[in-house]
Amino acid sequence: MEIQSKYSIVLMVLLAVTIPADANAQASFKIVDSRDNCIELSGTSTFQDWTMATLVIYGSATFITEPGYYITGLKEMEFSIPVTKLKSGKKELDKNAYKALKEKHFRTVDYKLASAKITGEKDYKYLITTTGNLTIAGVTKQVIIDMACTPNKNGSITCEGTYSIKMTDYNIEPPNFFDGLMSTSESVAINFSMRFER
Repeated sequence: MEIQSKYSIVLMVLLAVTIPADANAQASFKIVDSRDNCIELSGTSTFQDWTMATLVIYGSATFITEPGYYITGLKEMEFSIPVTKLKSGKKELDKNAYKALKEKHFRTVDYKLASAKITGEKDYKYLITTTGNLTIAGVTKQVIIDMACTPNKNGSITCEGTYSIKMTDYNIEPPNFFDGLMSTSESVAINFSMRFER
């Protein structure tokens, strides 16, 4: 019995040494203030191209990671941006954009992840194909967005990507200006960069 007990102790020690405690660790992250954070909307109009952007993003994510800056999975992600934090530098454009986005009733643009799959990796940059729900002006649509997520040396993770929408899919009337002399296209490109920290 004593010999068996010693063997059991030795086996437990070997297992503890050979299996890292933090292998495939699931960790929670939050978006914090960072120069890496930016969501930009851009489109065209009858006169010129337009851009609105914000550095204010709220959100969180749950990544599965391994030691050595490896990402092996993405379990959860959600983020939102206050509509009135989107700025173009032109008051008239901002005013009409907020009206089109029905800001008085729907204060934020929101995204929530449903599923994710890592589809590629190069130089520690992981391509993750995500399926989630994007809510704009109170209308929710399922979207598939490719994100490139990079683990940073300080333990944070930066995710970048681009996605295009049609305003009419979200029951948004493309804004017009100067009594209709200038009208915008219904297509909008969304470019984003978000830094998640533990």
